[in-house]
Amino acid sequence: MSEAEAVLRLVVAALLGGALGLNRYVHHKYVGIRTLSIVALSAAALVLAVMPIFSSDGVSRVIQGLLTGIGFIGAGVIVHGRHGDTVRGLTSAATVLLCVATGILCAFADWVLVLSLSVLSLLILIFGGPVEKFLIARIGFSDGGDRSGRGDDDA
Repeated sequence: MSEAEAVLRLVVAALLGGALGLNRYVHHKYVGIRTLSIVALSAAALVLAVMPIFSSDGVSRVIQGLLTGIGFIGAGVIVHGRHGDTVRGLTSAATVLLCVATGILCAFADWVLVLSLSVLSLLILIFGGPVEKFLIARIGFSDGGDRSGRGDDDA
């Protein structure tokens, strides 16, 4: 792989992470453009760094380490309410994981999968909250469970 191709993969990872971060920033969440750009860029850089050195087994171990390690950042953006009756930050935590996946796929230059992942994830982040609210208002829930959206980021 040429240096230019490696830089392209890093730039795409950072830009896509930033696009996901923009959604979180607009919704005043704990993670934003800089955080998610860095997460996706870091994942891509680490995978790119080990690809020429290790076998596929070694690259697999690096990816496993990334996925395990990112759980700590994800856990950091999940906040429990004062009385434990609400949980916030789940969508942001899931988006952090999504940025790692984006970075990994950019490192492998799987552009069809990167594009599909990016489009689908942005559609979910942009339209998922309004669709949930519409369905709750339209259909309602009779099981007594809390479906108010309080258990998520509300967008």
